[in-house]
Amino acid sequence: MKKTLGLTTLLTGAVMTFGAAAADAPKELNLGILGGQNATQQIGDNQCVKEFFDKELSVDTKLRNSSDYSGVIQGLLGGKIDMVLSMSPSSYASVYIKDPKAVDVVGIVVDDTDQSRGYHSVVVVKADSPYQKLEDLKGKSFGFADPDSTSGFLIPNQAFKQMFGGNSDNKYNNTFSSVTFSGGHEQDVLGVLNGQFDGAVTWASMIGDYNTGYTSGAFTRMIHMDADLMKKIRIIWQSPLIPNGPVLVSNALPADFKQKVIAAIKKLDTENHSCFVKAVGGKQHIGPATVADYQQIIDMKRELTKGER
Repeated sequence: MKKTLGLTTLLTGAVMTFGAAAADAPKELNLGILGGQNATQQIGDNQCVKEFFDKELSVDTKLRNSSDYSGVIQGLLGGKIDMVLSMSPSSYASVYIKDPKAVDVVGIVVDDTDQSRGYHSVVVVKADSPYQKLEDLKGKSFGFADPDSTSGFLIPNQAFKQMFGGNSDNKYNNTFSSVTFSGGHEQDVLGVLNGQFDGAVTWASMIGDYNTGYTSGAFTRMIHMDADLMKKIRIIWQSPLIPNGPVLVSNALPADFKQKVIAAIKKLDTENHSCFVKAVGGKQHIGPATVADYQQIIDMKRELTKGER
């Protein structure tokens, strides 16, 4: 009799625990989308992600598109954003420096074509300009993307300091006539095309066909709106390889639900890969990664932050 009662009590407890866990599961999921590209296009490119997660997890997925990178950083730190499919490494470093336990690295985006795990910061000029190398831009106007962008500021800033001395505040010992943050990669490229900047930075995988904008990067997104884009620009500098962005999930989520979100992200990649490609802006999939893959970026960002104090 005691055994039967004990089993009944155990089963009742299990049902109650399951009910409590189900009740605790969030009804809303917030996907962070970095700014710096055409907002309407970004929302459109992530609509399939919303549909997938809504069905997979029985949630209402909100697309949290920020006008700048800082909005997503603050969203992750404040528990207002639950996941990011392809974070800027520099922005991830900002999150990690403020709170190492705020997010978990689910993986890194890896190129489908050659399995490479990185991309490059590149300096672009108009194709019909006389500029052939970075030094040719001395005395000219220059555009950065966002202060929290890796390829749009952190990496070229480090390179320019080594090449020219100084920093962005003094235009690298007045190498450039002006240094401006445009707000994003698309704005940088458009700034070059419309004459706002003589040169500006953006990002590209530098893998695949130049004429199609390579396998991933700012050109890949923009070429859908301007098929002749690559004929209008010229790349005159590229950085060493930068690690691709991490896939992040917030630790503010309930533990059980967080594991379901991670499983759903991986399922999206494998079962609806075309949607994943559309969302991350390139022909990429998820590969394994840890904080260690971004330690160099974290150290560089920490040093930059110290210098700003």
